[in-house]
Amino acid sequence: MGPGDLKHTIRSLIPDNENVLVGFENSEDASVFKINKNEALVQTVDFITPVVDDPFVYGKIAAANSLSDIFAMGAEVKTALNIVGFDKTNHGYEVLSEILRGGNEKIKECGGVLIGGHTIESPEMYYGLSVTGMIHPSKILRNNTPKIGHVLVLTKPIGMGILTTAIKRDLLKIETTLEAVKVMETLSYLPSKLLSVYDVSACTDITGFGLLGHAFESTNDAVSLSIDAKSVPVMADAFDLADRDVVPGGTKRNMKYLEDKVTFVGDAIKYKLMFCDAQTSGGLLISMNEKDALEYVKRVEDLTYGYACIIGSIIPRGDRPIIVY
Repeated sequence: MGPGDLKHTIRSLIPDNENVLVGFENSEDASVFKINKNEALVQTVDFITPVVDDPFVYGKIAAANSLSDIFAMGAEVKTALNIVGFDKTNHGYEVLSEILRGGNEKIKECGGVLIGGHTIESPEMYYGLSVTGMIHPSKILRNNTPKIGHVLVLTKPIGMGILTTAIKRDLLKIETTLEAVKVMETLSYLPSKLLSVYDVSACTDITGFGLLGHAFESTNDAVSLSIDAKSVPVMADAFDLADRDVVPGGTKRNMKYLEDKVTFVGDAIKYKLMFCDAQTSGGLLISMNEKDALEYVKRVEDLTYGYACIIGSIIPRGDRPIIVY
């Protein structure tokens, strides 16, 4: 579902409870419910259809995608529940076992515990997690509180929606497939933990709404996000595939939704489709002090395979919420 349709659908469901510190009124990555003055629950749910043929790898990618929202809030994963739609007509139960094994590996990697789940028979396979984390109420990272003067750091490359579409059509080179898998199954766990020692004003993760969709959700009435198009890391072969119209439907929906929300300066318009590409298990988009950002990018270099970099800055509100130059 596109961002515009989603907002229209849930607009009447805004929670009314004093312990809800973060609901879904601002399109946050996860909800936060206060337990006491020192503890709050962080909850999210997500699932995806297969993006690769290997069931074990698919399980790892789907789990990493689900867990990412907890990390985007600055929280620690505690428990997870499996959510499964299984096509038993075309697959044996050993496939399901491998999917769940891959997911559990990622849950344990970040210190979480799998405590159950629910499975149904479905003509289309899907897998993901309902995740619960914990955080101190004063340490929540919001998505729409960036400070003017801070810079934007992105920890993973974009173009993954295009590449996974190419994988499904058997159009992607093996070396590019392996690189895409490596990036998608990598958790944002450690890059998130390291943020606690820096001056960070906002954080989100880049998933189905693409770089510009999630960047838009990170703005408010006082700020615009200025993005240097040439500094944004893009997966190899993604531009070539986009030129051949190997593009997921979600990417095209994102483009339509963002039409009046982004200003492209000069030839930056050629990045429009790529920056709207619907991602799976994308990176963190962080607003932070520039000096801290320079140090942080170096610290996470090995954790992000060298992809993490500064891609823009937070500026006073312009004509539109986002400027790409």
